[in-house]
Amino acid sequence: MRAHYLLVAVLAAALTGCGGNSGTAAPVVTVTATPPAPAVTVTEAVTETPTAEPAAAEKKTLPDMVGKNLQAAQDELQAAGFYVLNDKDATGQNRFQVLDRDWVVTKQTPAAGRKISTDTLITLYAKKYGE
Repeated sequence: MRAHYLLVAVLAAALTGCGGNSGTAAPVVTVTATPPAPAVTVTEAVTETPTAEPAAAEKKTLPDMVGKNLQAAQDELQAAGFYVLNDKDATGQNRFQVLDRDWVVTKQTPAAGRKISTDTLITLYAKKYGE
């Protein structure tokens, strides 16, 4: 705060020296004020505790989703513990499945019936009903 008052005082003195219209330019005054660093107080010691290793993903049998509604297939896989899911347009047109309930699963990878880790990526290939 003291630096602020110093800056105001210097600017006031510079402006006072500019009075009158003598035709000469007033001197340029540059003031650089650096605020003091805030005080740091340590109130308690921090003890770092090691974090536990993440639990290994469980292995489960992958259910067959072929022929099911895409939304129902995703819901069923999540209920079974599989959350790493992807879906693709089975026709190769790379369309987005905006309304999953309008699409039917035609293929899945990995194949159904395999015992896989629940953190494995499961891709459901789907096409619109009637295609």
